[in-house]
Amino acid sequence: MNIQELKELASMMQEYHLTKVELLADGQVTMERQEAAVSASPQIATEKPILMQAAAPDQEETPAAEAKGRVICAPMVGVFYAASMPDADPFVKPGDAVQSGDVLCIIEAMKLMNEICAEQEGEIAEVLVQNGQLVEYGQPLFRLV
Repeated sequence: MNIQELKELASMMQEYHLTKVELLADGQVTMERQEAAVSASPQIATEKPILMQAAAPDQEETPAAEAKGRVICAPMVGVFYAASMPDADPFVKPGDAVQSGDVLCIIEAMKLMNEICAEQEGEIAEVLVQNGQLVEYGQPLFRLV
């Protein structure tokens, strides 16, 4: 497979919101798409964040899930931005009350700015990532109480 074919596959993944591409030894390609509600405009797409309950004590825990509250996780891989511009105030900070639909951050993925919005109301207890940090799918971003 050459670089042009790889670029075409990457373009198709973005265009059709594919979540998995598998290249087999015999030259076959399989693609999968996970259904998700995404509202897209030319510059900004709104993704629903993954909302998880903090793990119970007998379950395997991550440092971010040790405290009480709900954890909002990244719905995609990309660069985390706490504000709309480098010199602007962050969308939210610890102690801020948020309502359903409030913008929490932006994740840049493939030159597309995706606003991550709150799915329910709460108070920001902790911001778990740094501005400009690369985040993974499912990585905790915020802790709400």
